[in-house]
Amino acid sequence: MAKLALQKEISIKNRRAQFDYEILETWVSGIVLAGTEIKSIRMGKASLVDCYCYFHNGELYVRGINISEYTWGTYNNHIPKRDRKLLLQKKELTKIERAMGDNGLTIVGLKLFVNDKGFAKLLIGIGKGRKSFDKREHLKEQDSKRELDRLFKR
Repeated sequence: MAKLALQKEISIKNRRAQFDYEILETWVSGIVLAGTEIKSIRMGKASLVDCYCYFHNGELYVRGINISEYTWGTYNNHIPKRDRKLLLQKKELTKIERAMGDNGLTIVGLKLFVNDKGFAKLLIGIGKGRKSFDKREHLKEQDSKRELDRLFKR
């Protein structure tokens, strides 16, 4: 029990996705990993910068997650940028696949974390791409909201 209390919470975010996409809906999915991959994630050695998901034969895969090689790994070390299968229920997969029928939608990885049981999970979301003027407007809204919060806090 004491060992679990000493562990830090692992949460790797894709901040760029919130800026580039308007997230419409999110799901938490499991992810199929090799032994050295989960060790690297627990050390915080992962990046979701260009992460996106795609369907292949009715299954959802994620591409673009960079999980660095495990430092103490041997010849059995994993490939850092390989495609990984996501684990979702069948009804969730069909719902996501139906939503992807619309043009301009992308499935992006938002956050990689380790849950209480020690399993790696990936928060994915369906996002609609923002144009450059939308991004500027979004930044203005955030700034005005921040200013209002500061005024009301006093």
